[in-house]
Amino acid sequence: MKLSNFDFELPKELLAEYPAENRDESRLMVIHRESGKIEHKMFKDLLDYFDEGDVMVLNNTKVFPARLYGNKEKTGARIEVFLLRELNQEQRLWDVLVDPARKIRIGNKLYFGEDDSLVAEVIDNTTSRGRTLRFLFDGSYTDFRRKLRELGETPLPKYIKRDVEPEDEERYQTIYAKYDGAVAAPTAGLHFSKHLLKRLEIKGVDFAEVTLHVGLGTFNPVEVEDLSKHKMDSEELIIDERATDVVNNAKNSKRRVCAVGTTVMRSLESSVSSNHNLNPYEGWTNKFIFPPYDFSIANCMVTNFHLPKSTLLMMVSAFMGHELMEKTYKQAVLEGYRFYSYGDAMLIL
Repeated sequence: MKLSNFDFELPKELLAEYPAENRDESRLMVIHRESGKIEHKMFKDLLDYFDEGDVMVLNNTKVFPARLYGNKEKTGARIEVFLLRELNQEQRLWDVLVDPARKIRIGNKLYFGEDDSLVAEVIDNTTSRGRTLRFLFDGSYTDFRRKLRELGETPLPKYIKRDVEPEDEERYQTIYAKYDGAVAAPTAGLHFSKHLLKRLEIKGVDFAEVTLHVGLGTFNPVEVEDLSKHKMDSEELIIDERATDVVNNAKNSKRRVCAVGTTVMRSLESSVSSNHNLNPYEGWTNKFIFPPYDFSIANCMVTNFHLPKSTLLMMVSAFMGHELMEKTYKQAVLEGYRFYSYGDAMLIL
């Protein structure tokens, strides 16, 4: 498969700028892989496709307010700083992206907050846009993280051109988010409401949680025609014993194991035993799934509608079959489904 196999015309008006009014009332396209049948539903109808003993695997990472705006010393130029990952807690070292990058050199100081209450110094130039910052902060680590949260903004994807609104803080976060570390939401999970989760639980559906801290690498464009040459950024992944037990029991009982999102699917496929069961894992993964690929763990998947040429679309194609994916996406465009982070969802059975 080549990069050009994953291109299609996506009208700009189908990119969702806002979430659906209620989480579980976005649209849901249901695709049956064996028959090729496609159904059009609401997300809350998900309930009808799962029974007692089935398992849904959720990514419980939490998005932190990763976008900061600071001013450069002397010139006062406004600089956007996007926190990517913490490198050293004690030294307050962070990997960041800066924009505009051409203005930022090693040794520059940046000031944040109306009272310049947070200062950072550029100590390394890693890539054209990437930098390493050392935050100069006298207080405790807890106070430092509180200050970052106070000054930071919800990191909505760049395609959303409007300003961040108060509701984004809640809506660009799953209701089961627990552990700070993601700079982008695992968006398939945004459709679950407390009410829907409760109804699934009452029906006997079990849940397993993994933690994959989503980085910007998930959304990096693929720039090589030969997909085998594309390198994914590494992301931190934790799969505990409870999750592996729940998933393996369901798998060995021939129940449905549903990956809620591409991040969950990548997590599960990153830690597979020789007998095709899930293993506990703590570390980093740069797993890139594209066709052809044999999946070992999940046999169904919830996901949003993805952009042309994205690694997410490639995984969906690997899971549902390329021809069916093309047919599905043509129909999604015709039917006006909403795409990307705040868009509609599909259930692939």
